[in-house]
Amino acid sequence: MAKVAFLGLGVMGYPMAGHLKAKGHEVTVYNRSGDKARQWVAEHGGQARPTPAEAAAGCELIFACVGNDDDLRQVTVGPDGAFSGMAKGSLFVDHTTASATVARDLDVAARQRGCGFIDAPVSGGQAGAQNGVLTVMCGGARADYEQAEPVIMSYARACRLMGPAGSGQLTKMVNQICIAGLVQALSEGIHFAKRAGLDVEAVIATISKGAAQSWQMENRFTTMAAGEFDFGFAVDWMRKDLAICLDEARRNGASLPITAIVDQLYGEVQAMGGQRWDTSSLIARLEK
Repeated sequence: MAKVAFLGLGVMGYPMAGHLKAKGHEVTVYNRSGDKARQWVAEHGGQARPTPAEAAAGCELIFACVGNDDDLRQVTVGPDGAFSGMAKGSLFVDHTTASATVARDLDVAARQRGCGFIDAPVSGGQAGAQNGVLTVMCGGARADYEQAEPVIMSYARACRLMGPAGSGQLTKMVNQICIAGLVQALSEGIHFAKRAGLDVEAVIATISKGAAQSWQMENRFTTMAAGEFDFGFAVDWMRKDLAICLDEARRNGASLPITAIVDQLYGEVQAMGGQRWDTSSLIARLEK
């Protein structure tokens, strides 16, 4: 059992921190909104602290799951950031979906302080966090990973070291690139089936047993066909992630034509008022 801190109690971090406490770890939490931290303590026990530095003090591992690069820098190297409170030999594990650049920068900053850093974005969405079955892709030093991995498994079903600092974030970019193209294709398929007068449920029941099968098909086709989009990762967050992917592609020379198109299509969904709809809402622009 470890003494840990968790920074950021959003839809992902709140249940992830809860799994840590349920597994017997000693958990201190921090959230920008103190009310959310107090709510978590009332529900799970543990303790809350008013700053990341105070939450990190005396902890072996400090976890974070915040919004973006700027939020991450704020809770690590900003005023009262966690790095100023971490003891030498402690380890920071970041579950934010952020850029590989910030991961590499924070890895250097942590090591200058005698600490470790792992970039560890997750896949599985809110349901995966609540059920403790996330997939975690990590970047960093192997020794640091081996320290973190048993604790990460409190809320994960799969965890793997992908390479040095930044590799976790790069792997998450691959994940988002694949999902973006897949959801657009599924949207077009369902839309086509409707226009062709087919029984959509029968179509999906048949083709999901073949090469077209996917998690999105199995878990989202019913709600997509019904025009219901309140079941997961929001369009605003997907656009943030795709912007990270496209920015990295400009640096490494990768060609991402489909990803760029889908990013624009999500922009159309936002313009329809779908900023907080889940990512399966791409079908809405086809059927408006």
